[in-house]
Amino acid sequence: MSHFIVTGPVGGQTEVAPAPNRLEINDFVKNEEFFSLYVQALDVMYGLKQEELISFFQIGGIHGLPYVAWSDAGADDPAEPAGYCTHGSVLFPTWHRPYVALYEQIMHKYAGEIADKYTVDKPRWQKAAADLRQPFWDWAKNTLPPPEVISLDKVTITTPDGQRTKVDNPLRRYRFHPIDPSFPEPYSNWSATLRHPTSDGSDAKDNVQDLTTTLKADQSDITTKTYNLLTRVHTWPAFSNHTPGDGGSSSNSLEAIHDHIHDSVGGGGQMGDPAVAGFDPIFFLHHCQVDRLLALWSALNPGVWVNSSSSEDGTYTIPPNSTIDQTTALTPFWNTQSTFWTSFQSAGVSPNQFGYSYPEFNGLNLQDQKAVKEHIAEVVNELYGHRMRKTFPFPELKAAAGPDHGSNTASSTNTAAAEPTLNVEAVAPESSLTTTKYWDWTARIHVKKYEVGGSFSVLLFLGAIPENPADWRTSPNYVGGHHAFVNSTPQRCANCRGQGDLVIEGFVHLNEAIAEHAHFDTFDPAVVGPYLTRELHWGVMKVNGTVVPLQDVPSLEVVVLSTPLALPPGEPFPVPGTPVHHHDITHGRPGGSRHTH
Repeated sequence: MSHFIVTGPVGGQTEVAPAPNRLEINDFVKNEEFFSLYVQALDVMYGLKQEELISFFQIGGIHGLPYVAWSDAGADDPAEPAGYCTHGSVLFPTWHRPYVALYEQIMHKYAGEIADKYTVDKPRWQKAAADLRQPFWDWAKNTLPPPEVISLDKVTITTPDGQRTKVDNPLRRYRFHPIDPSFPEPYSNWSATLRHPTSDGSDAKDNVQDLTTTLKADQSDITTKTYNLLTRVHTWPAFSNHTPGDGGSSSNSLEAIHDHIHDSVGGGGQMGDPAVAGFDPIFFLHHCQVDRLLALWSALNPGVWVNSSSSEDGTYTIPPNSTIDQTTALTPFWNTQSTFWTSFQSAGVSPNQFGYSYPEFNGLNLQDQKAVKEHIAEVVNELYGHRMRKTFPFPELKAAAGPDHGSNTASSTNTAAAEPTLNVEAVAPESSLTTTKYWDWTARIHVKKYEVGGSFSVLLFLGAIPENPADWRTSPNYVGGHHAFVNSTPQRCANCRGQGDLVIEGFVHLNEAIAEHAHFDTFDPAVVGPYLTRELHWGVMKVNGTVVPLQDVPSLEVVVLSTPLALPPGEPFPVPGTPVHHHDITHGRPGGSRHTH
């Protein structure tokens, strides 16, 4: 049989870009043509029979259940009776790149067909369809998506007759037709995708208020994590996935931050479980942002790409304990009738081989890596550096908005300027890492991924943990957390089944919370250490809000690190020195450090 070739969308143009731009969802929903075509294209994909290869159900199912071959990839000789998932692997960022491009390609095809049916101003709609790309949700800037994504059941679009028409909102949910027999409970009870479901029963509804509150409470944690990922992580193992990295990083991986979003959006619904997450339409907004961060990080770290590693346990097409690297086939994404895309072929800060680009790269000479790196560094500081600027003595930043982020970046800078700055001793230009007075405090969390049995969070507090678990995420004492995105039926997924002892790693950055709670004029270890020994607490919570007693998570280890930071002349970002482990702060407590010093 012939295979479906993944090309990404073909055609269209964004001025001064190598390929049409993917837009941020808040900008995207304001574009009448793009949003109208996108809504109608998703509606067509939703309406296809679930067994059809390019139906929304089949594309969503590549990620997890029902664990069957897609476009015959590996069907003749499956390596393992399982899915294609590459979580906890060096292939995590690159496997999802052709995956989102496939979704975008199919959406783009139907948008073009819909544009041809417009009876009013048809050329305008045909051009919009050609330029249309999958939007991304920049949760690092704003954890709350627009109402068109999380709360509106109906949206108003312009239909082919030129009329403004109210239609069902496909970004709100996907309705199964039928519920797939492979789904375990509670998913087998739900006729549609849910976010923060009110129960496990068939009468469950979304709890939009709970979803909104959770996402808002996570803003500072997610922004800080993203900034540190982009500015401090420089090796592929530490960047790519949530297994303990290369030992030198005190910042999260891309996958760990990605896991955080899945759990916070899902709250017990499909997005919080890799087996079924791909069926929630917000999944592709989220993974488009993950891919954008891959592009930004690649621009800041030219030449760093997928390293050689072990597959540990296999997937549907990758045998267990085999070597994986940038030439490994990214199944099931065919690029010819006989070969698959690889990480090597998927590389690029502006992957026009898949027919898209991001606004931050518009107008740049992509061959000039130094200029690209300098520009993206300015953009990252503008978009995500404002929380760091609350406590770190940056010099005045040059205004450097990304092409389509002008209004956003201005507000970021103004917000930062209006907020009180911690009175730390400024880092003089001649400062070295040995003389800096600035210490960055971080809690490192190690825990076995499958110990709790489903997705869960390790949540950190400065001060008392509220008695009512429903108040944990909204408590003023809540600092942030590390989130495990865990398959609820790991026995069905090869890459999950063999990872029972897999330890995942995450970091929670503490300086902003220390400044708000303790009001110190320094982050010196002699001052902060005793404070954290007294005030730092943690708890474990399942994604559905159930508290897990710490004695039931014996693998958990929370260790506090302090890292000296300085800003040498000419450097766009703070440069970390060697982290110091403060085992004494948490040692002797359940889930604390196993070492005394």
